[in-house]
Amino acid sequence: MKTVILGIGNTLLSDEGVGIHVLDALSKMNLPWEGIDLIDGGTLSFTLAVPIEEADFLVVVDAAQLKSPPGTLRLFKGEDMDSFLLGQRKSSVHEVGLTDLMAIARLTESWPEKRALLAIQPEKLDWGDTPTPPVQSAIPEACRQIAALLEEWHVVH
Repeated sequence: MKTVILGIGNTLLSDEGVGIHVLDALSKMNLPWEGIDLIDGGTLSFTLAVPIEEADFLVVVDAAQLKSPPGTLRLFKGEDMDSFLLGQRKSSVHEVGLTDLMAIARLTESWPEKRALLAIQPEKLDWGDTPTPPVQSAIPEACRQIAALLEEWHVVH
């Protein structure tokens, strides 16, 4: 079984890079990483379609407009993830959107059944190489939620 944890974001744009910062924090955790790929999705491209299609389990971490205080986390699983993505028509610095990658995977009938999006409300999407304090303080909780999800899916024990 293959698990992909995909961090999305531009680390030059402060909170926009939170998905990558979460990946970095996860890589330092003592988890059994066998069968788990941490992928820096950067600002997305169609090349990510292959690892998504090959995944049995998919966790995406990204900054998202949740209409909540900065640093708020929200975990969307399965169909809830799909609905949230389809409802997001925000402008993006990403080359392609996650909805585009979802559409490709659905066309090939390879959108992972076990999938989740961990969305984090940004405060600032402007030049800066570190997250703002509220988003930075959300990173440990993001890691805890991802580890708990992997346990729930029996990816790690």
